[in-house]
Amino acid sequence: MSKEFFSRVAELSADNQAFAVATVIKVTGSTSAKTGAKAIIDRNGKTLMGWVGGGCAESAVSMEAVDSLSDGQSRIVPIDLDDEVLGVGMPCGGNMEVYVEPFLPKPELLIVGHGRIAESLAMLGNFVEFSVTVNDPLAVPESFPTADRLITNDPDFSRMEVSPNTYVVVVTQHKGDHLSIKKALEGKGAYIALVASKKRSGLVFDYLLESGVSHEELTKVHAPAGIDIGCILPEEIALSVIGEIVAVRRGGSCRPMMEIKGMALPAATNENLEPVETSSEGISG
Repeated sequence: MSKEFFSRVAELSADNQAFAVATVIKVTGSTSAKTGAKAIIDRNGKTLMGWVGGGCAESAVSMEAVDSLSDGQSRIVPIDLDDEVLGVGMPCGGNMEVYVEPFLPKPELLIVGHGRIAESLAMLGNFVEFSVTVNDPLAVPESFPTADRLITNDPDFSRMEVSPNTYVVVVTQHKGDHLSIKKALEGKGAYIALVASKKRSGLVFDYLLESGVSHEELTKVHAPAGIDIGCILPEEIALSVIGEIVAVRRGGSCRPMMEIKGMALPAATNENLEPVETSSEGISG
């Protein structure tokens, strides 16, 4: 495969673009593409570069590429080019298998705020492979060494860019919280959370309702943020929030692993007990 192909892959990855690479891994009979042929396909099913076959195979591979970018799973696509009913639509001859591998951009952790909780969130987010953005006028590089981007001149949150690949945590605890949460809801963030007490969360929700946000939309906001691990320290609060984010992203239940995958202990019986030595000495009748 040409250097240009891998250069294009590198460019798309550097631009944080989603794409799939399709590779022909097996052919039998008469096929136009040979083993090793590759193509880059975008999230809309358009081939950006390369080729894995003509019309007989192209549409089938494109559809599978779109699905792989949707669920994040690689797959091997068997294509029967001989069967116009069970195959891909017209008898072209031969069979082939195509390996489709999705390349998805890192999810973004957008932290609105500063302070020790925000700093810990940035470190943990980077550790679990998120691209980290911090939006706060008091954010400085020294406090967020693992952040990919700092936004310090956005008092009305107009520069907040939220997408379905963005996980938003608001930890400012000031009167503008409802503005950033509203912006996150408009961008359909994958996860939106407010680090605050139950009382303060209620006040922010009142502001949002008054500003026109529906009750249904508010059910998407995790407030107070995080899972219950008995946290007290700022670092522990950040761990609780990151745990919830990972659960949302991966479809976790937040239940103890012992309940889900723990081994069942055998029931206690006399055979499980160690024998106890007894002696008649010292026993009075």
